Amino acid sequence: MSLKPHVDLSVAAAQRLLDGVMDGAQATHVARIHGGEIASIYEISLAADRPPVILKVYPDTLRWKLRKEASMLRLVADRLRVPAPHVLAVDDARTRLDLDYMLMTKLDGVVFGPLDATLPRAQYLEGYRQIGQLLRDLHAIPMPAFGYIGADGIMTPHETNRAYITTQFARKLAEFERRGGNADLARAVTAFAANSAHLLDACAEPVLCHNDLHAGNVLACVGTDGAPHLTGVVDFENTQAADPLMDIAKAAYYLKAGERDALLSGYGDTGRPDVAETLAYYHVYFVLVLWCWMAEIGNAAALPGLTRDLEHTLRSPA
Repeated sequence: MSLKPHVDLSVAAAQRLLDGVMDGAQATHVARIHGGEIASIYEISLAADRPPVILKVYPDTLRWKLRKEASMLRLVADRLRVPAPHVLAVDDARTRLDLDYMLMTKLDGVVFGPLDATLPRAQYLEGYRQIGQLLRDLHAIPMPAFGYIGADGIMTPHETNRAYITTQFARKLAEFERRGGNADLARAVTAFAANSAHLLDACAEPVLCHNDLHAGNVLACVGTDGAPHLTGVVDFENTQAADPLMDIAKAAYYLKAGERDALLSGYGDTGRPDVAETLAYYHVYFVLVLWCWMAEIGNAAALPGLTRDLEHTLRSPA
């Protein structure tokens, strides 16, 4: 299943999107650039040495994420150590394009992840230390309740972290079985989740969690000192109001030991007991969520590896 919409966006069509939004801006070129699995992203170059802007186009099935992401970008504006895109225009009325879209400022820098191929290891790890610091900034933004954030706020607010996460865990386990996941493994995950649920009580207050802060969603430049310096953070469409350790676990999900250690070092003391055990709990949850997502979009090739990840984590949870 392909979610990303494709738009044959001419320069003239791009100009119509800019008119009335950016006074005097003249589009000169349109290029489709790399994005996530949901939205299509285009860079619109402008004349007179004006900085380019970003167009993000959302699929019909997930058009509500447009309003959500615009709201989240406004929430974090000027509250993080690195900038997030500034929203220039949001159109879900389809007045100028047949799909919902958002126009945003383009941030400086390049995607951080590929710098691994050009930077010495120690300097690359410095970038992950800064990502840890960025997570800390996000978690300084309080939220009114626990829950996943939708187009108009928290979709189903929960008073406690345990109520939120155990409900989500049960939903994903049911989906796992419905989509053909191994029944014995589902029972093992159910037992693990029940035996570890007490760990969730250590988080009393929800905070804003990016919920997808990986190396492809942060931008950086390399300074004269040869070290990377983060210049921006993008993709707020998966945010939730949750436990900061849940966000750390998601950020660490794909990381090797050195990168993970650097991220945790940058974040600093969490002030929480049983950190390793809690991160392992959330890791199992995220593997389950990812398994269900891959099954939903028809990526069957990814499922065996995710199944092995679940089995391995259950054998040695922390």
